[in-house]
Amino acid sequence: MRIIKRKFLFVCCYLFLCTITSYAEEWEVPADKEKRTSPYLFDEKMRQKGEDIFKRSCASCHGMPGQGNNIRSLVPIPPDLAEKKVQQQSDGALFYKITVGRGAMPSFKNALTEQERWQVISYLRSFNKDYVQPPLARLVDSAKLRSVKVIPSFDTIQHKVTILVKAFQQTDTLPLADAEVSLFVKRYFGNLPIDSVRNTPRDGRVIFHFPANLPGDSAGNVQLIVKVNHEMFGELEQYYTARLGVPTIKPPLTEKNAMWNVGKKAPRWLIVSYLLVVGTIWFFLIRIIISTRKIKQTGKNPKL
Repeated sequence: MRIIKRKFLFVCCYLFLCTITSYAEEWEVPADKEKRTSPYLFDEKMRQKGEDIFKRSCASCHGMPGQGNNIRSLVPIPPDLAEKKVQQQSDGALFYKITVGRGAMPSFKNALTEQERWQVISYLRSFNKDYVQPPLARLVDSAKLRSVKVIPSFDTIQHKVTILVKAFQQTDTLPLADAEVSLFVKRYFGNLPIDSVRNTPRDGRVIFHFPANLPGDSAGNVQLIVKVNHEMFGELEQYYTARLGVPTIKPPLTEKNAMWNVGKKAPRWLIVSYLLVVGTIWFFLIRIIISTRKIKQTGKNPKL
């Protein structure tokens, strides 16, 4: 029994050390990604927008730059992004890490647009007095972006969404390869990602598997958002409506502006609390009325 326990502890320690070692390894960035530069000037307006995004999306783990309030209980420890080790990295390296994520750090590829990611980097660079922004990358020509065509098709039986991406190249509109395609469903509090990000092959066609139990409107319609990102053609976002969801009737909670119309949706503890409060108020009101009447009667009949 002791031998089994020792072996179990040995295996646990080994796995723990392997995990720590893997996290301790340097985060390698591809050479072409490391050389990437921002197409936007890091001015004050860019910095302010980056600060707002950082507070909303990054500060919960990394803390505010330069204040040393990053969360140290995480593995690996998220660095203070004003540190020299971080600031020595190129803009392209920071952009790559924000985009793809690793370990406990999520990918912001679908959460933030490219411009928003550059805005965050602009904010981080404001903590480096020696930073000099490299020459700006050339922005994608709007004419090129308009030449991209997204052609969706929907299979309601197999619950699949097929997306064909084409672009005008040289003299003809051809399938676009090496484009990142993401699919989302618009919900009340944000966009719900469907399946994982796809990269288009040579035929420019990718397939997403749509969940069969996703609620739609009363007719089963859902609003789809297709995002396409290509190094040459830039970012494109298009909206479509498709009958892929489960028909759902959701009457508004304030349908008749009366509390008793939504009693079935209220939790029991809330109903009980409400009745107790209302009952207590009425009890004291009735006592006050009775006491007032007694006082008046006593004034009229002093002998009482």
